[in-house]
Amino acid sequence: MTTQFELKPLAAGAIALLCSVASPVTLAQTGVAAPAATPAATEVVITGSRIPRASLEGPSPVTIITAADLTKQGFTNVFDALSNQSQNSGFTQGADYGNTFTPSANAISLRGLGPNHTLVLLNGRRMADFPIAYEGTVNFTNLANIPSSVVERIEILSGGASAIYGSDAIAGVVNIILKKQYSGYDINLKAGGTSRGGAANQRLQFSGGQSFGKLNTLFSVELLERDPLSSADRDFMATRTGVAPTSLLGRRDVTANRYIDPGDTCAALGDLFGGSTVKYTARNGSYCASPKVGPTYWTTQTRNSSQNVFGGANYALSPTTTLYAEALFGQNRTTNNTRGPSWTSRSVSDAYFWNRNTSAYEAWSRYISPEEMGGVERYNRRWDDQASSLSLGARGDIPGTGWQYEAGYTASLYKSQGTTPRALANIDSFFLGPQQGVDANGVAIYAPDPARLAQRLTPAEFDSITGRTVSDDKSWTNTLSLTANGEAFALPAGPLRLATVAEVGKQGFSNRPDGRINEGYFNLAGTSDVTAGTRERYALGLEANVPILSTLSATLAGRYDRYSFADRHDGKATYNGGIEWRPLKQLLVRGTYGTSFRAPDMNYIYKARGTGYYSQTTDYYRCAQAGQQVADCDFANVSPGSNYVQTGSRDLRSEKGRSSGLGIVWSPSADFDVTLDYWNIKIDDLVTNLSADQLLRDEAQCRIAGDLTSPTCADTIGRISRYPLTAINRPGEIREILVNPINAASTSVDGIDVSGRYALRTTGYGVFTTKFNYSKTLNKHSRQFAGDPLNDDLADLGNYDWRDKLNASLTWNQGAWSNTVFLQRYGKVPNGAGDAYLTPTTLVNASVVYRLNERATVSVSVNNLFNKVKSDVSGGWPYYPVGNYSPVGRQGWVEVNYHF
Repeated sequence: MTTQFELKPLAAGAIALLCSVASPVTLAQTGVAAPAATPAATEVVITGSRIPRASLEGPSPVTIITAADLTKQGFTNVFDALSNQSQNSGFTQGADYGNTFTPSANAISLRGLGPNHTLVLLNGRRMADFPIAYEGTVNFTNLANIPSSVVERIEILSGGASAIYGSDAIAGVVNIILKKQYSGYDINLKAGGTSRGGAANQRLQFSGGQSFGKLNTLFSVELLERDPLSSADRDFMATRTGVAPTSLLGRRDVTANRYIDPGDTCAALGDLFGGSTVKYTARNGSYCASPKVGPTYWTTQTRNSSQNVFGGANYALSPTTTLYAEALFGQNRTTNNTRGPSWTSRSVSDAYFWNRNTSAYEAWSRYISPEEMGGVERYNRRWDDQASSLSLGARGDIPGTGWQYEAGYTASLYKSQGTTPRALANIDSFFLGPQQGVDANGVAIYAPDPARLAQRLTPAEFDSITGRTVSDDKSWTNTLSLTANGEAFALPAGPLRLATVAEVGKQGFSNRPDGRINEGYFNLAGTSDVTAGTRERYALGLEANVPILSTLSATLAGRYDRYSFADRHDGKATYNGGIEWRPLKQLLVRGTYGTSFRAPDMNYIYKARGTGYYSQTTDYYRCAQAGQQVADCDFANVSPGSNYVQTGSRDLRSEKGRSSGLGIVWSPSADFDVTLDYWNIKIDDLVTNLSADQLLRDEAQCRIAGDLTSPTCADTIGRISRYPLTAINRPGEIREILVNPINAASTSVDGIDVSGRYALRTTGYGVFTTKFNYSKTLNKHSRQFAGDPLNDDLADLGNYDWRDKLNASLTWNQGAWSNTVFLQRYGKVPNGAGDAYLTPTTLVNASVVYRLNERATVSVSVNNLFNKVKSDVSGGWPYYPVGNYSPVGRQGWVEVNYHF
């Protein structure tokens, strides 16, 4: 037998070029759409590979969400569809979480590895990061501005894919693929609300496209409006119960640590906060309070207004060359309220003053009510976002080779302007009168009138002591890429196919706070600095599909990425290998192994100074001083915790990942298939901030041992700032903790995915189709620093990731009717107190779609059909598991589509 080994000229050139790189490399994210001539029309490019293939199943499992699924399964938008997938097991702080750094953005966390470890692509191309870091630390992609009307499908690849796509593709890749052509015009109107009230929303879409000879066009306009949902709109969380009400007016003698009786003041203010203001007597005195302060100023669903426009065009320049252009623009306004206007005397310094009238050190506080300022909305925060993307290029055949190419340029820009209400610097004098110097201890002296504190404000007075800071944040990315794919040479089992890429890009970001903050215009402590930076990158890559036998094939990929930032370079080579074995026509056995990486987040590298506070803190040193065991210490697990100051680090290295998978696909007929896949992901050199808890433990050991000068102890003690022991207010307490990111942590996670589909075709009753997807995390371990004990994250009651998720649907298509029931089962997660698990919960969506005629369709969909709201009172207000479940309840929509 003679083996035919024919090396085509272009293949030889491509191999020579790419082998000259120091390491094997592979294809980047700009997809190659093959012309009709070659390969066969049935071949498509599936996320995870850049080589067209005839089968949707390959060495790595890919989940596909179609445009029809968005309607039938009750998904309101692209983010909703992705967040509800079983692979999205991670807990995230989204737009409706509450008091977050990113209330106008939504992200997912595949495999619970965080939003920064999932690569999100639009038509195979990168988009600009959201300009504000998630939780103030890591960069991520916002999923809120993609019009669903032009989405053809969404593909989700689980597992590492850096050898194909480069940085970030550690937990997986989400590729949102838009429609390439459109015939006619569609107008779509969708409107709905909730059975419990509030949170109504409306959507209008106008999409269409036409062909004009060699020119094919496509456009879509989408307008969305979503009403907010306040805590006050849900009876179960409209008031705090079982705990002391929130103080809205108080005078405290700092030395005695006792409140001064307000007399009849509380009764005079009794109509505030919906008539809930009362005098409350605690162990250390009385003050005016209300159990509705927090719920009044807490938005559980943001108000949102967005307008998105997409346009695309393809021009057949010749039979073998097509020019293309795509543009996406979206603007979005988000408003919410998570903290009302409050004032504490001298809050930017020592939080107390010398009262000349009483000859005592006092601390005064006041919470301003909606009745005084003219409504809750007057203290809303607002974000105005603009996202844009432009892609230009050419694709087609390379004459005389049988290869296809694509050369493209993509530019993406994201701008966000945040407007936040703040107290002005004059607020102390408004309530206390003019300062009359300082005493011998440097404490400010006032002679305030208590009647001023008790007097209700007018809207005009409120305006005189409050203003708004305006921040401008921006991120952008530009990419130039050249890709090609085709047959290299023939092997006995078939042709060996290659795909290659060369890519260069640059990205940057800037966070510019209001300059008036540093001028002392607002009643804010500290400074606010500009954070900005850029980085450049290039990549070369190669991917090969190798038919070994008629039943066995392999996929090999390699890629080299080089990043330049902060006056240094960081290069990374990654590789990937996959096997497909088909011992029977109906059976596929597959396996993968690969490496991946993530370049350091630019926010981690360039951050100048960021501030925040921990959810809880244990002061080990004060526990030791008091002679108390940590388990019973008065200074343990104090919530809210200490303030922190975070700075960046320009010495960070890339995170390194490894992933592997093994699975089987059984498809005995076109109407039945089932898959079972095992996956495993490991990350080393994970970037993490220094552990505040470990710093506090080390500080306690150093101080108790009397070691204040050794390098380790000197550094640790220098990072923890405390109030002086002689301070009248909070003596010896932690003032703030200084942290910065380092490459130290590691994590590993493994689990299984199971999916299946069965279609029953009847002669008189239509077609019944059932689908299911199930994901279960088997093990998840992590450690903060080398040498630390390995933490079992699944057994950790502070880990709110889903342990398992199940999606199942049943669709009945009969004539003009399509009816779907979609079931979602969420596995156990810890309760709010962190001492037990919440039971699994199942939610059900249902939809009915009816085609009136060839042009018109009407549908009715209901989410959370049985109106379940998960309750959790263990952690206190708001009495539901924030971030894991929604308090909205049953939602319903009517949707009408007309084609012309």
